[in-house]
Amino acid sequence: MLDDSDRRLLRHLQADPAQPIGQLAEAARLPLATAYKRLDKLQASGVLRGQHAIIDWQALGYTVEVSLRITLDKTNPRAFDDFLEAARDVPDVIEIQTFLGRVDARLKIIARDLVAYQQIYRDRILTLPHIADIEALMHVAAIKNSRALPL
Repeated sequence: MLDDSDRRLLRHLQADPAQPIGQLAEAARLPLATAYKRLDKLQASGVLRGQHAIIDWQALGYTVEVSLRITLDKTNPRAFDDFLEAARDVPDVIEIQTFLGRVDARLKIIARDLVAYQQIYRDRILTLPHIADIEALMHVAAIKNSRALPL
């Protein structure tokens, strides 16, 4: 499990993943060699899986975000596998989640505008296999958007 030093290290890493290791070690109050070793250990154990660049898709001209709740026709034993395989190939789908319950999957789609979304919906989403029902939720505002853990 994590000790206080690991939590401090991860907390500061979450706050600024691009900071130099020396600055990170200092912020976590650890010697540089110890910080390196702990980061290596956290990576080896799978706690720290990597670092990612976060691109603001709105800054690139995408103005529409839609969440589609998908219910699949579960009479086909391959419904989930076929659907997920095809959904992964839709470039406008930036997130796929699966659920237990009435809704089987959620797709997060971005588009440049409503006309582009309508085209994506008709040409790519409605052609996905085994869909029994779709509910579209138009994104209005992000109130909280954080992947940081409360360490």
